[in-house]
Order: sequence, then C-alpha cells, then structure tokens
Amino acid sequence: MAPILGKPEDPLMNNYAEEESTLNSSCPSGTFKANQGDEACTHCPINSRTTSEGATNCVCRNGYYRADLDPLDMPCTTIPSAPQSVISSVNETSLMLEWTPPRDSGGREDLVYNIICKSCGSGRGACTRCGDNVQYAPRQLGLTEPRIYISDLLAHTQYTFEIQAVNGVTDQSPFSPQFASVNITTNQAAPSAVSIMHQVSRTVDSITLSWSQPDQPNGVILDYELQYYEKELSEYNATAIKSPTNTVTVQGLKAGAIYVFQVRARTVAGYGRYSGKMYFQTMTEAEYQTSIQEKLPLIVGSSAAGLVFLIAVVVIAIVCNRRRGFERADSEYTDKLQHYTSGHMTPGMKIYIDPFTYEDPNEAVREFAKEIDISCVKIEQVIGAGEFGEVCSGHLKLPGKREIFVAIKTLKSGYTEKQRRDFLSEASIMGQFDHPNVIHLEGVVTKSTPVMIITEFMENGSLDSFLRQNDGQFTVIQLVGMLRGIAAGMKYLADMNYVHRDLAARNILVNSNLVCKVSDFGLSRFLEDDTSDPTYTSALGGKIPIRWTAPEAIQYRKFTSASDVWSYGIVMWEVMSYGERPYWDMTNQDVINAIEQDYRLPPPMDCPSALHQLMLDCWQKDRNHRPKFGQIVNTLDKMIRNPNSLKAMAPLSSGINLPLLDRTIPDYTSFNTVDEWLEAIKMGQYKESFANAGFTSFDVVSQMMME
Repeated sequence: MAPILGKPEDPLMNNYAEEESTLNSSCPSGTFKANQGDEACTHCPINSRTTSEGATNCVCRNGYYRADLDPLDMPCTTIPSAPQSVISSVNETSLMLEWTPPRDSGGREDLVYNIICKSCGSGRGACTRCGDNVQYAPRQLGLTEPRIYISDLLAHTQYTFEIQAVNGVTDQSPFSPQFASVNITTNQAAPSAVSIMHQVSRTVDSITLSWSQPDQPNGVILDYELQYYEKELSEYNATAIKSPTNTVTVQGLKAGAIYVFQVRARTVAGYGRYSGKMYFQTMTEAEYQTSIQEKLPLIVGSSAAGLVFLIAVVVIAIVCNRRRGFERADSEYTDKLQHYTSGHMTPGMKIYIDPFTYEDPNEAVREFAKEIDISCVKIEQVIGAGEFGEVCSGHLKLPGKREIFVAIKTLKSGYTEKQRRDFLSEASIMGQFDHPNVIHLEGVVTKSTPVMIITEFMENGSLDSFLRQNDGQFTVIQLVGMLRGIAAGMKYLADMNYVHRDLAARNILVNSNLVCKVSDFGLSRFLEDDTSDPTYTSALGGKIPIRWTAPEAIQYRKFTSASDVWSYGIVMWEVMSYGERPYWDMTNQDVINAIEQDYRLPPPMDCPSALHQLMLDCWQKDRNHRPKFGQIVNTLDKMIRNPNSLKAMAPLSSGINLPLLDRTIPDYTSFNTVDEWLEAIKMGQYKESFANAGFTSFDVVSQMMME
C-alpha cells in the first residue's frame, strides 16, 4: 500500500504543524504578549504601538518614553512642561522661590524639581554657574515641594534661577528639561566675617593687631569693631573698641596674659558676623627686658649713624643754598619744558604727563582733575567692584549745569597712603584726555569721605561682555564702526605720547549709541582673563596680558605705539568673533610659542577678508612693518564709505597654512608612540584629546588639519 501523505509520524509534517500552531497563536498588530504561553494578547498601552504581528512588547511613540523600571503594560509617558507662576522674594542676600506645578506632568507621578543658579554680575558677559558657597534649603536637586530657600548670595549681584521640572523619563529624552526662569538682584547686605587676623607687635601691656578685609564686604567698610577679653574670664566681660582702619593697638592689658580677640566689619547695612576667636599673649616682664637688651646695640648704632648723617646734611645744605637762588628759575623752567617736549610732539597736540613724576602726587590731581563738592554727587546703585573699592552709578548735578548720569569709583576705607595715591593717579591720567572716544573724567572728591573718581557713564559696560550678549545682532558695517571708534581713541592716545599704552587696547567701554571708548584704568580688570595661568609674568618682571601683547613687549617690556597696534589687532578679532576668547583654551605659554613660530589667529566666522588682512598687518613680527593708528583709521573709513569692499569673506581655512607648532622639531618619526611625541613638544596635556579624536598613529597625525 502506498504511504499516506501527511502522516503524523512524518518529521517534516510535525515541523509544519508546530509552525502553523505558533502562527495561529501570534498577537495581531496593536497587541502584544510578553511571554510565550496560553495567556491572551494585550492591547498596547497608551502612547505606544507595535511594528509587526506577534510582538512581545510595544514601542513608545515619538516624544514618549518608558523608564527602565516601568512595566511593559504601563503607558508611555513624556517629560513635564515648565513650572508656572514663579514668585521670588529677595531679602538682602537671601531668596525665597515659590511656584506652581507644571500644567502637564507628562503622565507620571514622580515629578521633582531641580534649581540651576547662574550669576550674571561679574561684568564679563554671559552668566556663569554659581559657586559652591550658595546654600539651598532643603536641597538644590530633587525637590518634591514647589519652594526653596537660597542664601549666601553676593550682594548687589544679578542672578538668574532656572526651575527645572523633571520626572522618571527626563533622562530618556534627548531634549533638555523644561524650566521657568526668574531674574533677581540682591540687595545691600552686612559684610561677611573677617577670616584672618595676625599680631603685628606686642609689649607687656599692649598688642597691635591687623586683619584682612572680609571676603565679601558687600559695600564700603565704614569701620571695624574689635572685641576682646581675658581668656580666664567669660565673654560677658568683653571690651569693644572701634577702628576706622584694619589695624589697632589694644592698650592697658596685663603682662603675660592671654586674651581672646574677635573683629567684625560695618557697612551702611550694619555689622557683619564676628570672626572666629583668636588668642594672643602679651609679653612677660622677663621677655620685655630680654628684648630690650637684644636691641640696645642696634639702637646705639642707629643713633650714631643718624648723627653723622645729620651733620652731612647740614654741610651740604649750606653749600647748596648759595647756588639755589641762581638756579631756581632755570630749574623750574627746564622741568616743565621736559614734560611738554618729550617724545615726538604733534603741532597743537598736548603731550601726556606722567603723574608719578610729580614729587607730590596730590599736585598732579589738583592740576588735571576738578574737585567736586560731595553735595553734587548722588550715589544710587552699586554696579561692581574695582581694584580699590566699589563702582557705583548715580547722578551729578553741578551748579548751573544739567544733571547727568555718571559712574562713581570709591576708595574703600582703611586705605594706605599708597593706595590713595594710586587710586587718584587714575584721575590724574584721565583728566589729561579730551576726546570723544576716550572715557571722560568729570572730577574727583578728595575733601570728603569716601574719596571718589567720577566719570561719564557707559550704559552698556565693557565691549567684550556687550558683544557676547548680542552675538550675531550687528551688521558688518556696525562692527567696523565700533572698530573705527576704538582706533580713533587709540590714535589720540598715541599722539599724546601716552606711556601706558600696554593696557589701552583692551579695556573698552560702550555707550547707548554704540560709540566705543578706550579706558585704560584698572590693571586687575585687564588681567582678569589671564590670572589662572602663571605665565603672564614677563622675563623682566611685571604682569602682562599675554593674549593681547606684542612679542617684543612680552620679551623685552618694549611698549610702543606699535605694540598697541598689535593689541588692537587682537581686539579687532574679538569684535568680529563677538567676544570669543583669543587663542581659545591654549595656555599662555602655548600662545607665546605659537606666535614665535608665526602662528596667527584665523578669521572669525563671516569675517570679511579685508578686515582679517588688516588684523594680519597689525600682527607683523617686525613692529616697524605694522600700520600706524592714523593709517588704520583711514583704512576703516574707506571700508565704511565703500561697503562693497567688505563683501568678500575670508575662508575659514585661510589660517591652515600658518603653523601652530613647528612639526619638524622634534621629528616625530624618532618616537615610538604619539604620547611620547606629545611629551617631547610640551603638549602632554593633550594626550587624551588626541586619543579620543582617533589620532593614535603617526600616519593619522601627519594628515591632521587645522580644524
């Protein structure tokens, strides 16, 4: 008998029967079954779908996600919307924030909030993340309640707080969390605690102490209060004395006794916290007698030397007095003539006089700066901190003149005579300038407290921060107009033979109608960008802002109008790149090495080739080949009159042929690995970057492009 097809014992037919059974039991589209078995298929949860029949799970739709621990039958959810109705309440340097939950929680119940704090009060452009000193209660991240208390902020500082709403699928989304933001400005606050106190001297019945200013003065320090008591007694027996400076001598103490000292500072907002307790001991009688015996030979010797010196002075005075009458008139005439004829004098141009050449610096202040009665000055708001004290905005109303908006620099209390002299030297410099593109001095207050320098107010602040805040908002012609204003101010300073030109090309201010003005007052502001790198000290001593300084000025301290032109070229690059940091994250030493090997900054994005060529002209290695400021002003004027000359854009790769580092010394073929080669050329810090970018062999390195 012939065999029957499809007989069960046929193995092929058994396999076919199993496949048919599985197919019949598969889940249709839109349903899924997580495990094999007899259970029924389940419809896909909300916001999910299947891509084929027989699915074991459902895939979330675009914009919806499933957390790692979510079960497969749970609906897919999304990120929450932003919090609503943010309310802020500022109390001095503390802040209470409250808000209402988002309109859409994303379909989840695990909603929490994160707080992002950004400080916008440094005057350097974009806001930066707050430091670790800021305190959050109950915590900064993972808040379950819609409120938070924030403290230990800086006084007179603008902050932006972002309140992020996050849930269990926020990390699954490629997008940043939704947030609501609020801008606040903190108020005046009492100063922070004094951190350091040290003993200057001591006797059997007195101790002289000195201390540092609080880290956060939060205003002009009016005075200090020192509290002290004998260690063996309680704090309730303390005596308090006030001091207008940060040094005080405490008298009437017991010999050989240990005393506890604490100090606190006071501003118009009141007293700050007392410092930590410091212990100092007066001399015993035995220690005092020993110190006198040790100093006796020195005292006798100094007295004898002083007597000899006094006799010599008297003899010289008698001899010189006979000649003084004949020479006095000629000497005074010669001194003034030297002041006004030094350098190359332009007809009709006043020549700058260095205030430090005056025997009495106060005479320079009286000669070049107008004294203003303090009743004419109204301080309204602290806008920053300078090298010597606070910088404020306010109004000046002189008799018979209209009231004007001004900037006011104040000298902090407790200053030394040298600090006062250095502070007022800024006014002695500024008072000699009279040009629409150089910051204008209104006058000084020296006969009242605090001592002030009053200048015109530049509404938009420093140029670099202004550009960063308005990235991409100006036309090329507008940018060229800014550069023309800076160059005109620099030409005026150069024509005056101003001798501190090493700083002038960087500190530039902007007023409301986008007129840029040069300001060369405040070395710390100028060096801010370089203080993290110790190589800004030149071989001949002194701090130099490496990224803006000509090679001959770095190496030989040779500052001339030509070195100013180099600095101006860097400022041109900053303007066209909207405030980008020159040479990016290269160290100062890397910058010096690269410039020495003829590397120059490439053109910024969308920079006309004519402008980049002018930058390269300013960066000529031979200073004699660099253009003069008068030529630069004329060149920019021609560009403004002929905008078509600015249409040709410099290709971004135009800097590719300029060597960043000398690739022939040393020869990398003599090394076994890329890491060894990087160490040899002092670039060991870039090992990880090279590895991450795939530059692991010399074949790949040899093909490296500038990008």
